[in-house]
Amino acid sequence: MVVTETDIELDSGRVLHVYDTVDGYGPRHRDDDGDAPDDNGRHAPLAVFWHHGTPNIGEPPAPLFPAAEELGIRWVSYDRPGYGGSTRQPGRDIASAAADVAAVADALGIERLAVMGHSGGGPHAVACAALLPQRVVGAVSVSGLAPYGADGLEWFAGMALAGAAELRAATAGRAALEHQLTSSDFDPEQFTEADHAVLAGEWAWLGAVAGKALDGGLGGMVDDDLAYVSPWGFDPKQVTSPVLYLHGGRDRIAPSAHSEWLANRTRRAELWIRPDDGHISALSSAAAALAWLRQLAEEP
Repeated sequence: MVVTETDIELDSGRVLHVYDTVDGYGPRHRDDDGDAPDDNGRHAPLAVFWHHGTPNIGEPPAPLFPAAEELGIRWVSYDRPGYGGSTRQPGRDIASAAADVAAVADALGIERLAVMGHSGGGPHAVACAALLPQRVVGAVSVSGLAPYGADGLEWFAGMALAGAAELRAATAGRAALEHQLTSSDFDPEQFTEADHAVLAGEWAWLGAVAGKALDGGLGGMVDDDLAYVSPWGFDPKQVTSPVLYLHGGRDRIAPSAHSEWLANRTRRAELWIRPDDGHISALSSAAAALAWLRQLAEEP
């Protein structure tokens, strides 16, 4: 798959750095002469917008390229504000992702799309499903968080100490969070053995994009964490598109109770709990989730 990169300037003057796998059309989605089908065809490429975690940049998920090519998936993504080449947007909420996705889709001439997010990208994907109902055919949230203060959910329960400390600091405000992030060390115990195994193997790519995210400083990460513990800007009950919540049962960063809570409040939800997986190893089921999105797109 060929990844192109471009900058899109919004009406506000902000810039979004965008990625697009324009050649991401699988062989079974081509005509006999090798050309990709027309955009109105049943097997036309499906644009899936990838929402990255914290801290990451928006490069589309290379480990999923083989599955995407086979399924006829075109990856589109962008650096969330404050990461990579995208202008920072202090005070942004989770809902703001929908407007950014709509702007990118408009610029690329994409009308119909799906969304997939991992970790902190999960809530941003759900926001697009809630706020762009005419465009989003389906959404996948992998290892995502529920809204802070969710009724009936012990939000911090089951989180590793380091991750919980970071998010608790966020509830105390920007200064407290910045102090926490600059004075604490990374704790590998947040990840399970299964997580470490995939990070050393098929999902080693995640380490690379996390490193690139931090090259530009902590701004994007700070704004992400503050958004996670603030009102999202929409209610999951607004979502009318189908949503798949995929989660590892041993997740120590965003415990699976978060996806269970969301699935119970999303009218067209599916919940896939992988009992032996953690926060990262749940991505081992992401190719199956892509196939789920592809099937949705082909329904009449």
